[in-house]
Amino acid sequence: MSSTLINSQIAEPYAQALMSVADAHKLTEAFGQDCRDMENLLEESSDFRDFITNPIIKSDDKKSVIKKVLGKGANTYLINFLMLLVDKRRIVFLPAIISQYLNLLRKLNQTVLAEVTSTKELSSDQTEAIVNKVKAMTKAKSVEIKAIIDPDIIGGVIIKVGSQVIDASIRGQLRRLSLTLGNA
Repeated sequence: MSSTLINSQIAEPYAQALMSVADAHKLTEAFGQDCRDMENLLEESSDFRDFITNPIIKSDDKKSVIKKVLGKGANTYLINFLMLLVDKRRIVFLPAIISQYLNLLRKLNQTVLAEVTSTKELSSDQTEAIVNKVKAMTKAKSVEIKAIIDPDIIGGVIIKVGSQVIDASIRGQLRRLSLTLGNA
């Protein structure tokens, strides 16, 4: 069994439990923002990620750091959930749980995630054009953009929505041209 599948099988019930708590207290969007912030922190800070996932570090130390990172204004339900993950030794699955929660939130809000890869940050007009294109393509109410900067695509954009990929990059055009010339 792959580690991704195991992560998913363990993370999904926890994400559903978090969604249930959030929904019961009308905090789905607030938890969503907290999850996005935590996801960004885990991606940006390898020290924090390594600390949280290290099985040798004591639970009390992890709890203390999590409480400090979240701050005094953090939601009590979310703090309790994270403390439960530490107690159950499931905090190592936090990135997967966050990802699953955000997927559940998108389904609830009829929102799709579009990963947009470009060579530089997109302007607001470009982002709006992509959002409108994705809405028309998927019939979703709204679109969440995850911007990825990759200078290797040379120019243009690559838009990934679920399993659909629209490659309008210069690198993609060159690859298609190469394949066409190779077959000629």
